[in-house]
Amino acid sequence: MNLKPLGDRLVIKQVVAEETTKSGIVIPGQTKEKPQEATVVAIGSEVKEDLKVGDTVVYSKYAGTSIKVEDEEYIIVKEEDVLAVFE
Repeated sequence: MNLKPLGDRLVIKQVVAEETTKSGIVIPGQTKEKPQEATVVAIGSEVKEDLKVGDTVVYSKYAGTSIKVEDEEYIIVKEEDVLAVFE
């Protein structure tokens, strides 16, 4: 991917939602809500050192701009839209 975010922005790739529950119940695609969980793919030059490429983060529900690059979907979000980092 040749996409470098500017300033305090990050490029993230959404984690794929599971199709079935732990108990084996299949969730139809229409009723599934996309999780606000993503992996950081690229970081702008003004982003704090708290975040790094490869981190799994939780971001605001309606944040970001979706883009498609080389048949992959990414979301560009501001650093302030990242709410938490999984450790």
